[in-house]
Amino acid sequence: MEGLEVTVLLGLTILVGTLIAPRVRLALPLVLVVFGLLLGFVPALREVQLPPETVLLLFLPVMLFWESLTTSLRSIRRDFRYILPMSTLLVVASAFAVAGVGVLFGMPWEIALILGAAVAPPDATAVAALGRLLPRRMFMKLKAESLTNDGTALVLYAIAVSLAVGGQVTPWSVTWTVLVSYVGGIAAGVVIAMLGVLVLRQSNRTAVINVTMLLIPFSAFLVAELIHASGVLAVVVAGLIASYVSPRVTTASSRRQSDAVWPFGVFLLNGALFILIGLEVQYVVHEISAAMIGWLVLTSIAVWATLVVVRYLFQFFTGFFQRPATRPPRGLRARSRVVSTVAGMRGAVSLAIALSVPTSLAEGSSGRDEVVFVTAGVILLSLLVQGPLLPAVVRWARMPVDHAEQEEYELAERAISGAALSALDDLAAEHGIGQEVRDRVRSEGYQMLELANAKALAREQALVDAEARELDALLDAPDTTVPGAPVSDALDDALGVGGVTDAVDGTTLQMIATSTDVDVLQRSPLVRHEEHTRLKLALLDRKREVLIGLRRSGTVDDIVVRRIAARLDLEQVRLQGIEEFD
Repeated sequence: MEGLEVTVLLGLTILVGTLIAPRVRLALPLVLVVFGLLLGFVPALREVQLPPETVLLLFLPVMLFWESLTTSLRSIRRDFRYILPMSTLLVVASAFAVAGVGVLFGMPWEIALILGAAVAPPDATAVAALGRLLPRRMFMKLKAESLTNDGTALVLYAIAVSLAVGGQVTPWSVTWTVLVSYVGGIAAGVVIAMLGVLVLRQSNRTAVINVTMLLIPFSAFLVAELIHASGVLAVVVAGLIASYVSPRVTTASSRRQSDAVWPFGVFLLNGALFILIGLEVQYVVHEISAAMIGWLVLTSIAVWATLVVVRYLFQFFTGFFQRPATRPPRGLRARSRVVSTVAGMRGAVSLAIALSVPTSLAEGSSGRDEVVFVTAGVILLSLLVQGPLLPAVVRWARMPVDHAEQEEYELAERAISGAALSALDDLAAEHGIGQEVRDRVRSEGYQMLELANAKALAREQALVDAEARELDALLDAPDTTVPGAPVSDALDDALGVGGVTDAVDGTTLQMIATSTDVDVLQRSPLVRHEEHTRLKLALLDRKREVLIGLRRSGTVDDIVVRRIAARLDLEQVRLQGIEEFD
C-alpha cells in the first residue's frame, strides 16, 4: 500500500477506536491492538512494515520529550533513592530473568536477552488513563522511573544485538558502553537544551519557539546516536531542562499552542504503535507454524509472570536505598508493593524496541519474529489482566487520600494573588495607571483572593462533613445531612456555583443598558481599557515571578506550577490576543 493510504487508514482506525473504547469499557490501547489484528487479515496490510531504525527515531523522541516536560522535578529529587535502583538494577534483573525463561523455552541466549531488554522497562504511558486512581506520589514515582529505565533497557538491547550479530563483548566493553551511554547521553541532552535556550531567547514569535521546541528532542537523540550514547537519556535530560526554563524563554501564546499540540501528537503516535503491533503479530502468525504459535503463547505467559514476580520481589530491596524516616508504615508499605507491581505495565516503549529489532540478527536467525510476538503478548496480558485489576487493587490497598496537590494549588493561588495585590500600587505608578482603573483591578484582585480562600475553606469543610457522615453511619446515628447529597454539591453550595442563569433571546446583537449620558465616541473608555490591560499584564508577570519562586524553593510541585501557569497564560492570551503567524 502507498504511504498516504496507510496514513489515512491508521488515522481512521485511531478515530474509530477512540469512539468505541468508552462504549465497550476497554482500554484504548487494547482496542487498537485488536483492530490491528483484524486489519492483519488483509494480506496487503500485513506487509506494512516500518524500517526498524525508524521506529526508535520517529516515535521515542516525541513521546519521551513530552513525558519529561510534564514530570515533576521535585518528585524525582525527593524519591531519587527509590527511582534510581528501580530504573537501573530492576531493569537489569528483569531482563536477565526473562532471558533465562526464554532459554528454558528453547530461545538462543542472545535472542532471549534482546527479548528481556524489550519487555524489562515498565511504561507510565500505559497507565496514564488510570493514573488518577493511584496516589499522586506513587504515580509520579512510576512515571519518573519510566523515563530513566528506557535508557537502561536500550543499553542492554544494544549489547544483546551486538552479541546476536556475532560481535565481541567483554566486561571492559560493557563497562565502556554503559559509561558512554549514560555520560554521553546526559552531556548531549544538556548541550542541545542549552543551545535551544539560546535560540528561544532571541525570538518571541510562536512559530519560532515551537519549531525550536520540536527540534530539541530529535537533535538530542541524533547527537547522542552520533557519539554512540543513549538517545533516550539525551531526550529526557533535554526535556527536563526545557521544562524548567520554559516559563522564562517562551511566551504565553506559544505555551498554549504547545500544550494543545504535543499531547495530540503523542496520542497519535501511541495509537499508531499499538495498531502496528497488531499488524506485526498477524505477520508473524502467517510466517510461522501452528506449533510454534502455541509455544510462543506459552512463552509470553511465562515471561509476563516472571516480570510481575521480579518487580514484586525487587521492591523488598529498595528499602536499603531509602532513608528510614521516609519509609511508610509496614502494613502500608506491603500494600504499596502490590499496587506498584500491578501498575508496572508494559506499553509503547516495549513496542518500539521490539519493532526496531533488525530483520536479520544473524545468518539463519528468525529471532525478530519471536521477540515481536512475545513482546506483543506481554503487553496484551498487561492490558487484559493488570489494567482491569488495578482499580480493584487500589481500593483493596486503602491508600491514604493524598490532598497535597490540591493544598499546594490553593496555597500557590493565595500566594500569587496576595503578592500581586501588594505590588499593585507600585506597578500602577510605574505604568502610569489612573486611580479608577487601579481601584477596579484592586477590587478584582480581592475577589480572586476571597474566592481562593473560600475554595480552600469549602474543601476542608466538605472533608470534615464527609468524615462526620461516615462516623454517624458507623455509630448508626441519625444523619443531619440531606440524604444522597454528594460532597460536590456541598462544594457548589459553599461556592455559590449554579445560582445564576442567563438567557439571550433573539438573533440581533443589541447594546444592553445604554444611557443617553454616555458618549460612546469619547476617548476615555479606550484609555481606561488600555490602562486596564497594561496593569493586568504587569500583575500577571508579578504572579509568574512569585510562582517560579515557589517552585524554586520546593514549596510547590512542578505539576501545580504547570496548572497555574496554564491559567495565567490563558488570561494573558485573552488580554493580548494570539499573535499573527507572520
